[in-house]
Amino acid sequence: MMTQDEDPLGALSPDFAQQFVRDVRRPPCQLYLVSPLDVTGTFPDRLRSALDAGPVAAFQFRVKDVDQHAAARLAEPLQRICADHDVAFLVNDSISLTKRLGADGVHLGQDDGDPREARDVLGPNAQIGVTVHDSRHLAMEAGEAGADYVAFGAFYPTTTKAVRHVAEPVLLSWWSAVFELPCVAIGGITPANARPLVTAGADFLAVSGAVWNGDEAAAIRAFGEALAR
Repeated sequence: MMTQDEDPLGALSPDFAQQFVRDVRRPPCQLYLVSPLDVTGTFPDRLRSALDAGPVAAFQFRVKDVDQHAAARLAEPLQRICADHDVAFLVNDSISLTKRLGADGVHLGQDDGDPREARDVLGPNAQIGVTVHDSRHLAMEAGEAGADYVAFGAFYPTTTKAVRHVAEPVLLSWWSAVFELPCVAIGGITPANARPLVTAGADFLAVSGAVWNGDEAAAIRAFGEALAR
């Protein structure tokens, strides 16, 4: 659980906004893989190929406009692949589908439910993440509500979803300097532009298009190299 002062910004030096320095006491940044919207056909093989190619901490199952029965059928083989690779399997948006699958956790957008509700339904061991866009206030609220991580973004242009909020790397630096709760960077991240976000303080990089729009195994290896620099 995070800790905070009444005025977290007051604990920082005036020139902190110009600093992008990772707190070396935090664990190394890890990869958080988000599915494309279409996970039919050969996608399970592609997921297995990606997870075979390098370390991934978590996989988020993200489909839209599919009823829960169909979503569960699509999710189950992917969940088994993640379990075989010791990768956390999280569900986007749906607390009820997360419970149905016995998934490791859920990722909530601002309109997808409250972390407290998710905790009540899913229990104490579920991983609960919350999208907080570029908002310090939403991030602190999510932490107080019991989220296990907050996701800031988008940091770069992306075609995966419509971008309404643009975040700056200093937000990661501020968060990691003040709070212990892990933060995820999301939005248009590629192996070529990942390093500034790692340096700024991201605990996880959430990636999708950069992996699934090409050779997934090569992309995972490239991300691994970027994280290891």
